[in-house]
Amino acid sequence: MVTELSSAGAGSHLFAVRTTGGQEKVVMNALEAKSRVGKAGIQAVLLVDNLRGYVVVEATDPSAAYQAIDDIRHVRGQLRGELAFKDIEGYLIKKSAVTSLEKDQTVEISGGPFKGMKATITRIDHGKEEATVVLLDASYQLPVTVDANYLKASK
Repeated sequence: MVTELSSAGAGSHLFAVRTTGGQEKVVMNALEAKSRVGKAGIQAVLLVDNLRGYVVVEATDPSAAYQAIDDIRHVRGQLRGELAFKDIEGYLIKKSAVTSLEKDQTVEISGGPFKGMKATITRIDHGKEEATVVLLDASYQLPVTVDANYLKASK
């Protein structure tokens, strides 16, 4: 979840702010409110689901980021130094689920009416992000087209 607060310029820097576990959204909302009032020099706040206990702040300089987090509840500090864009790029760009699938691979269906069933991939449609699978648990060959996000490699 990204909250864009103003136009980001070339002179922006990324900083990691340590928070109390589970309170990342509260901190993000407080930073947004503080910025809207004009009391903070931050440009954006990034909340990453996989990065518990941290919020990424985009600011013009380190002092602006430090002043923005000052007196906000549940903030435990700011990590020293800046984050490079490559450090958070993986969280911003969504990786297609189809890229990890291969023809004749055995997968488990994790959603929909066939949830929990095992299947073998017979065809992959990269454009629609779908895969046609043959259910292994069925008594006869039943080809089914499933969203690729519902497929995970079987163990």
